[in-house]
Amino acid sequence: MLERINKPNDIKNLRPEEWPALAQDIRQFLVEKISVTGGHLASNLGVVELTMALHLAFDLPKDKIIWDVGHQAYTHKLLSGRKAGFDKLRQSGGLSGFPKRKESDFDSFDTGHSSTSVSAGLGMVYARELAGEDYYVVSVIGDGAMTGGMAYEALNNAAQLKKNFIIILNDNQMSISENVGGMSTYLGKLRTDEGYNNLKQEISDTLMKIPVIGDPLVRKISKTKDTIKQMVIPGMLFENLGVTYLGPVDGHDMNQLMKFLTAAKKMRRPVIVHVKTKKGKGYEPAELNPCRFHGVEPFHVSTGLPREPKKYATYTDIFARMMCNLAQKDSRIVGISAAMPEGTGMTRFAKLYPDRFFDVGIAEEHAITFAAGLAAGGMKPVVAIYSSFLQRAYDQILHDVCIQDLPVILAVDRAGLVGADGETHQGIFDLSYLTSMPNMCVFAPKNKYEMMDVLDFAAAYGHPMAIRYPRGTVYKGLKEYREPIRVGKAEILARGREIALLALGTMVQTAMEVREILERDGWQVTVVNMRFAQPWDREMVEGLMPFHHLFVTMEENVLNGGLGEHIAAHLSNLGFSGSSLSIGIPNVYVEHGSVDTLKRLLGMDAESIAKKIRERERERQPAGRPKG
Repeated sequence: MLERINKPNDIKNLRPEEWPALAQDIRQFLVEKISVTGGHLASNLGVVELTMALHLAFDLPKDKIIWDVGHQAYTHKLLSGRKAGFDKLRQSGGLSGFPKRKESDFDSFDTGHSSTSVSAGLGMVYARELAGEDYYVVSVIGDGAMTGGMAYEALNNAAQLKKNFIIILNDNQMSISENVGGMSTYLGKLRTDEGYNNLKQEISDTLMKIPVIGDPLVRKISKTKDTIKQMVIPGMLFENLGVTYLGPVDGHDMNQLMKFLTAAKKMRRPVIVHVKTKKGKGYEPAELNPCRFHGVEPFHVSTGLPREPKKYATYTDIFARMMCNLAQKDSRIVGISAAMPEGTGMTRFAKLYPDRFFDVGIAEEHAITFAAGLAAGGMKPVVAIYSSFLQRAYDQILHDVCIQDLPVILAVDRAGLVGADGETHQGIFDLSYLTSMPNMCVFAPKNKYEMMDVLDFAAAYGHPMAIRYPRGTVYKGLKEYREPIRVGKAEILARGREIALLALGTMVQTAMEVREILERDGWQVTVVNMRFAQPWDREMVEGLMPFHHLFVTMEENVLNGGLGEHIAAHLSNLGFSGSSLSIGIPNVYVEHGSVDTLKRLLGMDAESIAKKIRERERERQPAGRPKG
């Protein structure tokens, strides 16, 4: 059946009896493709029928679908004519794993973070009305994203609307990890309430016994489902917010989905359609373990096991182990996650210390201020959040943590380039915004051992501290360099003259490779592990000035506002007669691709950096030879 889906809207040529076969083909296609490229599997398998129904019920791309987060839009991409692109899914130059307006007119809004679709959709509805245009706007939001406060801000605003706006609540009882909190409990009651689910049948059975009028009454009541719901569940949350509620409906029943979407289109007000789906549906390993198959590396289809099993510990693994060790020694250590205990390594801590672990849902802003409250109450909170998600809580870090100088530890996971998830997930801005905040201490470990040492240090520090570390295998080299950590003090790894490489975090390993390349060419090179991005070691840099004519800063962060910019300004203010060269990420949004590929493209691998240094040296010495 999938062979007949090659260009946009081909699905409209299928007969209803062919829909189930297409759904099965799509699931098989997704499993086969993602097993090779990696990607978001479980979330996409869960919305196959829902996506098909949306493409059938609406006139795309005239009508607009906004996918919250967007990692569940693979079927949408397939049905909108991008089937061939799946061979290079999430690879450099290939198909993005998220909606991209520049990729297709069918992608009406770029997404990658959670709880945004209702706000964006409402804005698009008002734009439609102001422009006098006629199209439907559909925002698809997961129940996990409903733990984010932004969704309720938008729903509150939407209550004023007197025009059609359709919100699909994709309820699979999961975000990345299992959902928590009041919204999860509320939706669970809607899913399981006996009286709610059985009411229609009970009324039908009773009324059908009444002679003559029974059958007409049943038909009449079946047309007034919304009123019945209000009778059974008085004060429903969404209705009280001013949004009409329809559902719940089986998200894998195409006929029911089409009926509900048709009804929603007739509303002249905001309407939320509650759709129940199963994350990972149709592929048993993903159904049994939807967390692991949320974002998955290439795997064997027959078993679901990774093609390349993890052989080495990651920075997240080291963090997880240290959290448990710290908690054992200090009862004031508490852990906080924003709906990602597995991804951030908090699962074991949660099992060992359930009373000291808090999963607040997809609510990064709340997580930070909640941590500030814990710190003000005498605890030592550790908040583990991915770098790209932490930026959502900028004001809370600045206002609630740093102004009060509270001992909150930010475990900034996935810092730097993360690769295949692309622009919305690259953790390349945290150094710039965190170092702009007074009282915030920012550290990036060079290897496994420094990661262990800095967590010990942070637990005793007593002030705000961010520890940024990358995704992937932990670096075990340079074990012999393990000076005690002191606030704002760097560590010299190799002493030379002429050129000083000042590297931070992941770039320390690269700096040692650059030194080896340059010394083969005859240059003498100093390598410094900066450790701290704030406060950074001014005394050490000033001590190197008399013996070096070129300072090269290296960081896996945007150059604007980064460590290199701060050091270059300081050298200039001191009247340094030499020059500086900043290695980092240009002020751009970095698209998807493997980390190694992206580093080469950005000129951040060892060979590219050595080439830039040679070019700078040729400018200084036209003969192009070392000073000797």
